[in-house]
Amino acid sequence: MKIGIIGGSGLYDLEGLHDVARETVDTPFGAPSDAYVRGVLAGREIHFLPRHGVGHRLMPSELNHRANIFGFKLLGVERIISISAVGSLKENMRPRDIVLPDQYFDRTKTSANHTFFGGGLVAHVAFGEPTCPALRKTVRDVARETVAGKGRGCGTRVHCGGTYVNMEGPAFSTKAESSVYRRFGFDVIGMTSLAEAKLCREAEICYQPVAMVTDYDCWHAEEAEVSVEMLIGHLRANTALAREILQGVVRALPESRDCACGAALRSAIITDPAVVPDELRRRMAPLVGKYLP
Repeated sequence: MKIGIIGGSGLYDLEGLHDVARETVDTPFGAPSDAYVRGVLAGREIHFLPRHGVGHRLMPSELNHRANIFGFKLLGVERIISISAVGSLKENMRPRDIVLPDQYFDRTKTSANHTFFGGGLVAHVAFGEPTCPALRKTVRDVARETVAGKGRGCGTRVHCGGTYVNMEGPAFSTKAESSVYRRFGFDVIGMTSLAEAKLCREAEICYQPVAMVTDYDCWHAEEAEVSVEMLIGHLRANTALAREILQGVVRALPESRDCACGAALRSAIITDPAVVPDELRRRMAPLVGKYLP
C-alpha cells in the first residue's frame, strides 16, 4: 500500500520514517510542485509532496494540480491525505481546531484545470460525496485519539464533516464575502483543496483533507484581521500535531480499500473508445487503460 501526503515541508519529518529519497516525476501535464519525498513508515511506503514547493514559492493559483495528482498516480499511490490551512466561518470552529471536510463549494475560475479529461476524451465522475468516507473515518478516529492523548490543555477539537469553500486568492476574503459564506452555512474557507479532490476522484485515489483552522477569516468582529504572522503562528503550532496524526493514520489504514473510489471511472467515460486518438489514449493510460479496450 502506498500513501500520499500533501502539505507543508515540515510534515515529512515523521518519526520512524526511513529509506528517505527524493523522486522527480514527469507527467503529461507538466511538472509537479516539487520532487516527491519517498520514505517507509511502519512498513508502508509514503510519498510526500510540498504543495507550494520547498520554500513556499508557488501561489495557490499557480499550482499545477493536474501534475501533482497525476504524479501520485504514476507512483502507485492509492490514498492521499491533504494538510492545509483554512479560515473558520463558524464560531465553534476555533483557530487550531481540525476540520475534516466532506463537501465543497466552488468559488474558483479555473475549473478547466480541475480535470484530466478533454481534447477528445470525456468523462463525468460522480462527485456528490467528494471525499472518501472510509479514509475520513480513519483520520477522524486517529485525530481524536491523538488530541485526547494531549489532555485538556491542548484545546484542539476535531470536527468531522463540513463544507469547504474554495476561493482562489492570493488575497483573503472581503468582509462582504465572508458574511455571505456564513449565511449560506459553510464551515471553512481555503484556496487549494477542491482541485485536489476532483482530480483524485478522476485518478481513482481516495482523498481526505485535514483542514487546520488558523483564523476566523475576517467576519469575527472581536478577532484581529487575518495576517501572515497569525497564519504562520498557528501553522507552526499545528505542525507537530499533524505529524502525530499522520503517523497514526499510516499505521491504522487497512491494507486494501473497500470504498468506491478505486472504481470511480468504471461508468464515467462517455467517449466511444473507437474515436479516442492513439496519442491521447497513451497519455491517459495510467488513468483509463483498464477501461479502454
